Amino acid sequence: MYDHIIPAFTRSLKALDAILTKAEAHCAAKKIDPAVMVSLRLYPDMLPFTRQVLIACDHAKGASARLAAAEVPSFPDTETTFAELHARIAKTLDFISGFTPESYAGAADRMIAIKVGGREMEFPAATYLASYAVPNFYFHMTTAYAILRHNGVELGKTDFIGAA
Repeated sequence: MYDHIIPAFTRSLKALDAILTKAEAHCAAKKIDPAVMVSLRLYPDMLPFTRQVLIACDHAKGASARLAAAEVPSFPDTETTFAELHARIAKTLDFISGFTPESYAGAADRMIAIKVGGREMEFPAATYLASYAVPNFYFHMTTAYAILRHNGVELGKTDFIGAA
């Protein structure tokens, strides 16, 4: 399981961090208040950019911990600036870098229980990973990317995919 999550989450979170840097440069070049950019959303009933970044981080740290039978750390969701979002990504990367392939010994045999919107859900580990954790992570990564791209930040597929 390590090979399916830690390298992918690491690469994607580093790509997200680089995307934030491009968004900051865009704000400076176009004289856009960064506070406006981080509060944007694709549609009024969707969560803003900051929440998309926070939730992507939450899915990365949550899946990494749950599949290793480790405690999921709680990070307060107080970030409102690019600098704070960079720090959140760094904290998430630091946390997931502590896992090794050995951390996931027996992971395939675990049941993963989570609480979503007040509802308890339980999955076999492989189902949790493939049908819940990874799709949710990439949904929020994609939405964060789309918000910035929609608002003029010059991004392409290679920005989203990240460096090898």
